[in-house]
Amino acid sequence: MKAIETTATINENGELTLDGLLEVTKPQRVRVIVLLSEDEEVDDSDETPTEEAIEGIHQGIREALSGQTIPLSQMWDGIDRESWDGMDAETWDGIDAE
Repeated sequence: MKAIETTATINENGELTLDGLLEVTKPQRVRVIVLLSEDEEVDDSDETPTEEAIEGIHQGIREALSGQTIPLSQMWDGIDRESWDGMDAETWDGIDAE
């Protein structure tokens, strides 16, 4: 048996709508396990859509394989505390403490 994880929405009629297509090659009957959040209201609006996240990972792999990388030691060059407009001292203090 193969497991495929995805997300879906249950409407007011109890019908399940998948957020994306499954890569299944033939029609077949499947078993479904539904995991519900214990919180009544869950806001996923700040989450990156799965397809977009996967495309970002694929792009990163393509860039790495083609040599489009920078050394880790240079990754933060030019980025300093003053360059983050709008971030107040209280926020920075919280970051520094971690």
